[in-house]
Amino acid sequence: MNYYFPTDPPYFLFGAALLAALACGRAFEVSLRDRVDAWSAGKTILQIDGLPIQVPYVGMAVAIGIFLAAGLEIFGFPPLLAYPVAMTLTVGSGWFVWRQLSKMMLEMERGGSAALDLDREV
Repeated sequence: MNYYFPTDPPYFLFGAALLAALACGRAFEVSLRDRVDAWSAGKTILQIDGLPIQVPYVGMAVAIGIFLAAGLEIFGFPPLLAYPVAMTLTVGSGWFVWRQLSKMMLEMERGGSAALDLDREV
């Protein structure tokens, strides 16, 4: 039986992708917070389209995909299997989160931040 044993697991890629995902996540958080602050001050409508918010999100998604693929490679998956699996999971999860975020922003636009309060009694 042939087994796949990586001779040089991608530990550096694993760590670099983690750091890149954290940096892009922080940039996304700041961009999203700026949008919500501008909306609450009454300056703009609340929307999540445009490059200042999409670029960090896509960067975060790509870095997470590489992080997952490198992790799978470290545990013995061949790269031809690790990358398609990781990117499929990342694209699916990223699309779902973006869709949910868009819906939450619409709810906030309609009813303010009280629209997201799940603990209040009706």
